[in-house]
Amino acid sequence: MEEQFDFDEVLKEFRSGKKLTGKGGLLSPLIKQLTEAALEAEVESHIANDVLNGNKNRRNGVNKKTIKGTSDGTFELETPRDRNGTFEPQIVKKHQTTISNEIEEKILSMYGLGMSYNDISSHIEEIYNVSISTATISTITDKIISKVKEWQSRPLDSIYPFVWLDAIHYKIKDGGKYVSKAVYTVLGVDMEGKKNILGLYLSESEGANFWLSVLTDLNNRGLKDILIASVDGLKGFPEAIKTIFPQTEVQLCIIHQIRNSIRYVASKNHKEFMSDLKPVYQAVSKEVAEQELQKLDEKWGKLYPIVIQSWQNKWENLSVYFKYPPEIRKVIYTTNIIESVHRQFRKLTKTKGAFPNENSLLKLLYMGIQNATKKWNMPMWNWNLTLSQLAIFFEGRLEDELKI
Repeated sequence: MEEQFDFDEVLKEFRSGKKLTGKGGLLSPLIKQLTEAALEAEVESHIANDVLNGNKNRRNGVNKKTIKGTSDGTFELETPRDRNGTFEPQIVKKHQTTISNEIEEKILSMYGLGMSYNDISSHIEEIYNVSISTATISTITDKIISKVKEWQSRPLDSIYPFVWLDAIHYKIKDGGKYVSKAVYTVLGVDMEGKKNILGLYLSESEGANFWLSVLTDLNNRGLKDILIASVDGLKGFPEAIKTIFPQTEVQLCIIHQIRNSIRYVASKNHKEFMSDLKPVYQAVSKEVAEQELQKLDEKWGKLYPIVIQSWQNKWENLSVYFKYPPEIRKVIYTTNIIESVHRQFRKLTKTKGAFPNENSLLKLLYMGIQNATKKWNMPMWNWNLTLSQLAIFFEGRLEDELKI
């Protein structure tokens, strides 16, 4: 084996201006070292299996070939041989002349599963018998940032029937201290009924003004129309959406409203209050819901006026879903669909506590999105029926896309 990859020396050369990747890149020796270590493990396993099965076999030198690594970078790879000629390497096959970042992708894959740098380093050393510092792994994962930037600015479809918008908060180091910042997530369903994360945005706080800039960015990237947007109860959110997408119907999340309401109800009254509230949001029609809301006011209005007033003041946007059939109602009445994405984020970040900078957070969330979207290869349930219903409710806005 060649000498160990010297991160300190690489860091010194990187600071002096030498490239990490490409021809003569600083990471090429690491990729070569990892690849040859993996090949060594493969041939030893192959020979051990032969011996176990009663076949004589042993090492028989190496073959050398030039391998193209990342970008224009190349290096000479030594592939071990066996005496019987039966060894077929898998990580870099016999006639393969590129490795397409395979080693790096293995590191990134582990990183995308939420493994810490220390865990990744230990895992690589256990499998390949190669020592890699956490600083080196950080350098490799930083290459995700360019993909994140490209992904954040990619063109969008002109129309998404459903869009959900919500925020999740993290501690990030800023100006020498850790502050709470909001990550704004935008999830859309396209005309084929498939879910897409349209964007991630960071801000120091969750507010309607910043949401306005988010919506403007979506518009600039090609999004021209949203039929129904589901959001939480943030003040000014519906108005921000209407500023950029004036035809969009805005549904406030019923689940958020219920959670916020129960916070102001004495615990001894929780069960009874929730029993009286259920007929409001589970009503068969808006008219019935309003009758039940009036009953709720008559019984609880004097005891909990803030709660009842909140429902009344937001009723225009809380009650949007009543006009639609069940197929559409269950899609739009809550932002739970985007909260499931945030649960995926939390799985990845639960061991992190806080992040040294915004990029360290964004690259991990981006990997979380890649993992989540692997399962999003099928349209939403009963999508054709839902789409035909939308075409009736939003006459004239889907014809170009449906080609009818």
